[in-house]
Amino acid sequence: MKKLLPLLFLACLSFSTAPVQVPANVQNINDGWLFFKGDPPGAEAPAYDASGWRRVDLPHDWSVEGPYSPALASATGYLPGGIGWYRRTIDIPVGRKGQKVFLHFEGIYRNGEIFVNGSSLGMRPSGYVPVQHDITPFVTPGGVNTVAVRVDHSESADSRWYTGSGIYRDVWLRFADPVHIAPWGIYTTTRAFGGERSAVTVETTLENSTGRARTVTVIQELTRHDRTVAARHSSSVTLPAGGSERLVQELSIAGPRLWSVEDPYLYSLQTTVKAGERVADRGVTRVGVRTLAFDPDRGFSLNGKNMKIKGVCLHHDAGTLGSAVPREVWAHRLETLKALGCNAIRTSHNPHAPLLYDLCDEMGLLVMDEAFDEWEFPKKKWLEGWNVGTPGFEGPASFFDEWGERDLGDLVLRDRNHPSVFMWSIGNEVDYPNDPYSHPILDREGIGQQHAPGYKPTQPHADRLGAIARRLAAVVRKWDPSRPVTAGLAGPVMSNATEYPAALDVAGYNYSENRYAADHARYPERVLYGSETGHSLDAWKAVRDQAFIFGQFLWTGIDCLGEAHRWPSRGFTSGLLDLAGNKKPRAFFRESLWSDKPMIYCGTFPKAARFSATDAPPVWNYREGDEVTVICYTNCEKARLFLDGRELGPEKARDDDKGYLSWDVQWRPGKLESVGSSAGRERARHTLETTGRPHAVRAVPLNSPVAATRGTALVEIRIVDDGGRTVLDADGEITCVPSGPVRLLGLEASDPTDMGDYTDNRQKAFQGKITACLQATGTKGTAGVRFTSPGLEPVEITLELK
Repeated sequence: MKKLLPLLFLACLSFSTAPVQVPANVQNINDGWLFFKGDPPGAEAPAYDASGWRRVDLPHDWSVEGPYSPALASATGYLPGGIGWYRRTIDIPVGRKGQKVFLHFEGIYRNGEIFVNGSSLGMRPSGYVPVQHDITPFVTPGGVNTVAVRVDHSESADSRWYTGSGIYRDVWLRFADPVHIAPWGIYTTTRAFGGERSAVTVETTLENSTGRARTVTVIQELTRHDRTVAARHSSSVTLPAGGSERLVQELSIAGPRLWSVEDPYLYSLQTTVKAGERVADRGVTRVGVRTLAFDPDRGFSLNGKNMKIKGVCLHHDAGTLGSAVPREVWAHRLETLKALGCNAIRTSHNPHAPLLYDLCDEMGLLVMDEAFDEWEFPKKKWLEGWNVGTPGFEGPASFFDEWGERDLGDLVLRDRNHPSVFMWSIGNEVDYPNDPYSHPILDREGIGQQHAPGYKPTQPHADRLGAIARRLAAVVRKWDPSRPVTAGLAGPVMSNATEYPAALDVAGYNYSENRYAADHARYPERVLYGSETGHSLDAWKAVRDQAFIFGQFLWTGIDCLGEAHRWPSRGFTSGLLDLAGNKKPRAFFRESLWSDKPMIYCGTFPKAARFSATDAPPVWNYREGDEVTVICYTNCEKARLFLDGRELGPEKARDDDKGYLSWDVQWRPGKLESVGSSAGRERARHTLETTGRPHAVRAVPLNSPVAATRGTALVEIRIVDDGGRTVLDADGEITCVPSGPVRLLGLEASDPTDMGDYTDNRQKAFQGKITACLQATGTKGTAGVRFTSPGLEPVEITLELK
């Protein structure tokens, strides 16, 4: 495709990931499962005695329960895999007799085989795509119905990052009339768009499981936040016996309010299916209206407004919670990232939990939705430390040929109605030179990334990439032609010698800023961006200062488990945020580059130390007379530095060559303040203070109140001195004791080298802080939580549960 014309996309998103239905017909069945780590024979049978199994609520990730071991793979965070079983009975009321019953799993990692009343419904190898079964023939309304799931993650080193193990996403039970909306059966696009009006096409796929043809009326009603009707359409369709039909309807919206990163406005669309006067089915979805445009010279535009993508790559774990991450945790993380100026997320390198996309729709974050990290051949999986030692080769390549296109199609069907999703990525670094593909051009040119040099004729030839990419792109366009197909190229030099880039609508370059200008000149119709970049100022300038590069995705937005270094190492630490979601110094540096809101931050290093200027910690504790370098990040025009009100050195103008300011000063205790100004007025101020010895534990809820039914509260705990200042070198053990209707999910201090036990209620602080995640257990009111540490004043807080 030479150039993407402006595209208008009207998006709808479902009730969580359950098919688009009213809550009365969709039940969450996360509670009350039984779990066993192991592979007992006959566990699928309804009569099997599971009384000795452990009770768990879903989502559940058994890998993160550990223990960590240096004998396990560094790629997956030195954490175990294995085989596990889950069981639960489900209630099918007698009144549901004659209805269809569907069982929907958002994600089972990996090789999840589902049994209902002892009958196998099949196994899905991918752990990232949803699985749905029509279980009507296997259940008895009014009887005892047993669901059992066998999860096989015995190939525990099957990924380059941490995956988790188990039923780690939500599970739903759906009841439907024999005439009903098909799963993922609503798809909305735009037929035309004018300044004051848009014509919207709604495609509804209906299914009829009865033995005779049925005529139904489908009513589409779009409403605003104030419940006034923005558009309405009604039409009839006849469904063949035992078949399906797709109905196309158009709605016209006058003066549509567009979805954007600044104003993520969502309409509500109600789809009603009526058989005569009886309502056979109903779905309520949210709708966002926006246009996308990609141009090889001018980059990307949203709603006709050119913008730069300030994105981050994210893996799907959250430290001590593993891959079973509650909505509130992701909400806190995304809010923190957006406040830094981030406007886009890349789901590296697999489909994420549906709740993440829902949050991005609500918050105004664009999403690059990624499907694969490898195709037909496996990549290296590092076992002894990141990029060292002898790799393994387990992984999803073993089932790509059989399942790849179906997995991709289900991803697109699942996510195509999210306004936040603006690109489909069919692969990350599948073209990594000699891992596994090779090409003769590697004898002549390198790529600027670490790789085995030179052409390897025994490796798969890179010419294979083009045909696979064309096939995958066709799958995407079959289900959603409204967005571009992209991929993250690790080796543009090698890939440019193949047909791979030509199969894409938009080409992402990983760590290849040095090739932007040359490839723009050589391939003038190619739309380019940095699909994965480092944190350097130069990498950002390559985006900021070149109109044809529309954005970058940093590696990475948040520290993650897996891709670990040599033991002891829990994971990768290049994030803007740590494992608990706290801002690291480099987050403030990024904020100074990306945010329009005035800000300033200062950190320090001993003058003689070797340091990364973008990672200056907020420390003002040294010895009398020490020479200290103060580093300042700001987006203000000028900055000044004060110690106890006395100015230290001259006022300095923002330095676009380095991206930061610095002063060399002699240390003495007190209050260090950096002050940013623009147009002669103070715009921002940041303070560091000398701290004393640890004195007390202090705790602050970050998101209270929370829902009484499984709402998750985040509590920030800090060790402070007698002046209430955080003591950054404090590492005392903190114990959490909840009382009332909450349970502790985990404590995360974000120490990347602490390989201890994360399943109990005690954890050492790191850099003076720790975060607790507590989940409500169903009773409205309040709950107490007490935090203690030996020799320190304890603290007790109250959580409000609504």
